[in-house]
Amino acid sequence: MEAALWLKDHLKNGGKLVVTLAGALSSFQIGIMLAELIRQNKVHLVSATGANHEESYYRYVAHSHYANIPRYTELTPAQEAELRDAGLRRITDTFLPEDESVRIMEPHLLKMWHEAAKKGESHYPHEYFRRLFAEKLIKPDAKANPNDCWTYAAYEKNIPIVVPGFEDSTMGNIFASYTYNGPHKKKGDTEVEAGVMKTGLDYFHLMYDWYMKESKNAPIAFLQLGGGIAADFPICVVPSLKHDLQLKGVRDWAGFVEIGSSPMSYGSYSGAGGKEKITWDKLSTTSYYNIIQSDVTVAFPWIAAVLLDL
Repeated sequence: MEAALWLKDHLKNGGKLVVTLAGALSSFQIGIMLAELIRQNKVHLVSATGANHEESYYRYVAHSHYANIPRYTELTPAQEAELRDAGLRRITDTFLPEDESVRIMEPHLLKMWHEAAKKGESHYPHEYFRRLFAEKLIKPDAKANPNDCWTYAAYEKNIPIVVPGFEDSTMGNIFASYTYNGPHKKKGDTEVEAGVMKTGLDYFHLMYDWYMKESKNAPIAFLQLGGGIAADFPICVVPSLKHDLQLKGVRDWAGFVEIGSSPMSYGSYSGAGGKEKITWDKLSTTSYYNIIQSDVTVAFPWIAAVLLDL
């Protein structure tokens, strides 16, 4: 509750907020809460794994085709194989319908990649995806609520999405296969130029410019949901601006709130803790920090409720 109230005051006083998504939070349907936070101008940039980013779209186009098995731990390997053969990809108790989601979007994205190559253009992964909304190439599933789609809310509000490690996702794998020109290339595929896709380096450059512009007039807080690259990537922009670009007067992150269940150990490390971040020059001694030892699916809804005055 303390962290939620701090974030609430931070936003009330004109501060901005970066939210990061790790794990399988889009499978959890975090968009039900996150999309509303975006619509209410309480989130100003999202950093997400490629999987979390793309699955927000998959839910949008194929919600009614998803399956759910609460007692998934009791599935046998043979039953898992049956689900695999049916085109259902399991994420804990949730089954993603590949044919109705991934394969629906793939031809649209492939066409964009080829068009970009012809024009000599390069775009961010999230920009290609965003065109699916802008050009009305996809429509919401009959049982889907577009208001629950956080990427759609981000598109409507035109806030940046950072997707570090895009290759580590289903569509990222597909893009890699189209750009591959080695001895195992699939016959019949038309090769896509890898240069049409901006990379993590480009995303870091985006973060440089975004942070310097936005922090001029407002302190920026960091809400880390889970760990991993989605969080570690964007938070490093502050020390990099200071020490690598050697800029003066770079504002520290105003505050850092992390929700996660990973212990602070070498084997379970998921980014530096609050005090440890001071040594990396990410936080100052006066920056707020709070580590909430809990699963994101348990704690984040409470924080969202406070921020949304529910």
